[in-house]
Amino acid sequence: MSSTLLEVTRASHEEVERLERLIVKDLQTDPPTNKDRLYQSHRVRNMIEQITSTTHKLIEIYEDKDNARKDEIAALGGQSSTSANVNVFSAFYDRLKEIREYHRRHPAARYVVDTNDEYEQLLKEEPVIEFTGEEAFGRYLDLHELYNDYINSKFGKQIEYSAYLDVFSDPGTISRKLKLTRQYREYMQKLLEYLVYFFERTEPLQDLDRIFSKVIAEFEEQWSNGLVEGWKNENHEDGNVQQQDAIIDLDYYSTVEELMELGPEKLKEALAALGLKTGGTVQQRAERLFLTKHTPLEKLDRKHFAKGSRRPEQNDGTIMLQPSEDAKEIALMEAKVKKLCDLLHETIVRTKENIEKKHALTYDEIVQEREEDEVQPESESDDEDQQIYNPLKLPMGWDGKPIPYWLYKLHGLGQEFKCEICGNHSYWGRRAYERHFKEWRHQHGMRCLGIPNTKNFNEITSIEEAKQLWEKIQEKQGLNKWRPDLEEEYEDQEGNIYNKKTYTDLQRQGLI
Repeated sequence: MSSTLLEVTRASHEEVERLERLIVKDLQTDPPTNKDRLYQSHRVRNMIEQITSTTHKLIEIYEDKDNARKDEIAALGGQSSTSANVNVFSAFYDRLKEIREYHRRHPAARYVVDTNDEYEQLLKEEPVIEFTGEEAFGRYLDLHELYNDYINSKFGKQIEYSAYLDVFSDPGTISRKLKLTRQYREYMQKLLEYLVYFFERTEPLQDLDRIFSKVIAEFEEQWSNGLVEGWKNENHEDGNVQQQDAIIDLDYYSTVEELMELGPEKLKEALAALGLKTGGTVQQRAERLFLTKHTPLEKLDRKHFAKGSRRPEQNDGTIMLQPSEDAKEIALMEAKVKKLCDLLHETIVRTKENIEKKHALTYDEIVQEREEDEVQPESESDDEDQQIYNPLKLPMGWDGKPIPYWLYKLHGLGQEFKCEICGNHSYWGRRAYERHFKEWRHQHGMRCLGIPNTKNFNEITSIEEAKQLWEKIQEKQGLNKWRPDLEEEYEDQEGNIYNKKTYTDLQRQGLI
């Protein structure tokens, strides 16, 4: 009876326990592909969130702020928190009436429903994970938009995308003056948001809040001591930190209204830094400051300058202000970006390798690779052999993909060689066939036949031919049995082959 509070408590505990068992069962399976691994991680993350939500509800029930749980337990014993004298039988029949009324309104509750199948379906779900084509389902980063912002900014450089992947995680090459601009701040915000979003999609089981809390704690300690990399203060005595000045970049503001968003205090500091009058409303201050964007300071009317101030020289479009919290906020964003880049180091390296690989491909090869990527998801199934689109049945390379067709033809991997001594085992390609004569399978077959595996039996794959050749060798040598001292072969570390007698002599003399 889910209408009662105790039944809700029992059902919640049951749900938590079922989800915990599902998580254990799901994590015991080893996903064959990266895509399946992501699906598994997101399924587990969703179940953990569901457990957390249900647990919070249970905590509220056990806290019992409205005494509803206490009253319900008292009612089961025929008591009441409001009245001590309650008829037990009337309480019982009232309870029975509630149960019958509930089942009348919910007929399906009369039957026991096995929810195991319903929960098992959670293991077959494929959560929706959004990735761009460049990200290739979480294998690579897609920083092209941020790269365009970087090369088109004042703090950026005209470099290739592959070179940008090396420098975006290290802002130490950018001067402090450019870091304090509004353009750089917005760039860092976009970069941090993208890395956080990508990390949450590719590593859903990681606790990003806990990671950032450690980063913030370390950053606060370093900032108070003036030891933040790229923001180290020149003057740091007796625990007093002298921060660098903040900057207003007028080139970044196109209207007076945008300047007004800075607030009256910053506008006042900027005007004072230029020797201009600081009075008036916010709009008047913004208009006075906006004049300096297109008009040189030496050509401005004298009425705009404060009394007793010296007419400053022409500025470069930036205005130095007094210390502010902007520098600390930007430095903290840099610290978070560095931490995320450390966690995504393998992905960054993989992205750079992929970019360099694309630069070496021709247009036809790029088109062919895209077509293979498009066909592969359609041909996926539970069978591992069908997970990769391979119509020519080419052998797999070290990266888990079919080798190129030209390499397949070069090594003659289309030729099949069967060896009867190895139990009719097939070897594809001349190289694998020649190499198998020294491998364990062929040696075991020769030992079973009582024949030494010497060079005389190379290229012999038939059992009958091997026996006939061994009989001829014995007749030619006039021996009835094999002499290991002369025919058993040993190999030294350099790959030289000796018989047992020669090898033993050389080893005794210390030459091997």
